[in-house]
Amino acid sequence: TLVVSPLIALMKDQVDALGSLGIPATFINSSLKGSEVKARMLDAAAGRYKLIYVAPERLEADDFRELVESLPISFVAVGEAHCVSQWGHDFRPSYRKIAPFIHSLPRAPLVGAFTATATPEIKQDIAKLLGLQSANTFVTGFDRTNLYFSVLRGENKKDFILDYLAARPTQSGIIYAATRKEVDNLCDVLQKNGVACGRYHAGMKEHERAESQDA
Repeated sequence: TLVVSPLIALMKDQVDALGSLGIPATFINSSLKGSEVKARMLDAAAGRYKLIYVAPERLEADDFRELVESLPISFVAVGEAHCVSQWGHDFRPSYRKIAPFIHSLPRAPLVGAFTATATPEIKQDIAKLLGLQSANTFVTGFDRTNLYFSVLRGENKKDFILDYLAARPTQSGIIYAATRKEVDNLCDVLQKNGVACGRYHAGMKEHERAESQDA
C-alpha cells in the first residue's frame, strides 16, 4: 500500500505505531537525508515494506517513479483528500498530480480517499480530481464524544495555563500557538516553571523536531 499524506509528523507517528504492531512500514519525505532516502528506496524495491508513506510532491520525483514501476502496488490511500480541491481550506496543487501518477502505474490499484472535512462540493471534487470510477462513498458522523471546544475570555494566558497544568500533574497534552515565537516563549515559560515540555515548529532543525516528537 502506498499512502499519500501531507503531514510529516503524522507519517512518523503512524509508521512508529505500525512498527509496534509488527507491520513493516516506512516513510520517504523531506525530513530524511539523501542516504536515508536511498536506503529506504532499496528496501522498498526488495519488498521489505507493506506500507510506504510519501508526501504528494514525492510522486513527481524520477527516482521514486522508477521505484514504483517495480513494485506491485495494490492499494493507494490518499490522506487529507480535501487538499485536492480548491474549495477546501487546505488546497495543495501537488495533490492534482496524484491522479496522473495513479494512471501511470503498470497495474491499476484500488484507491481510497480519506478526509474529515468534506462538504458536498469537496466530495465531488475528490472523486473527479482523483479519477475515482464508480466510487463508493462512506460518511460517518463527525461528533466525537471525547472532544469538545470551549472559549474563555478575559484570562491571563500564562497564569491560566500554569494553573491548568498544576491541577493535572499526571496528564499530558498539546498546546497550539499561532506563531513560532509564541511557541518558543511559552515553552521557555513552562520549562522555567518545572513543566516537562518540548516545542515543535517549522523553524526548528530537522533533528530538533525529531527529538521533540520522539520525546
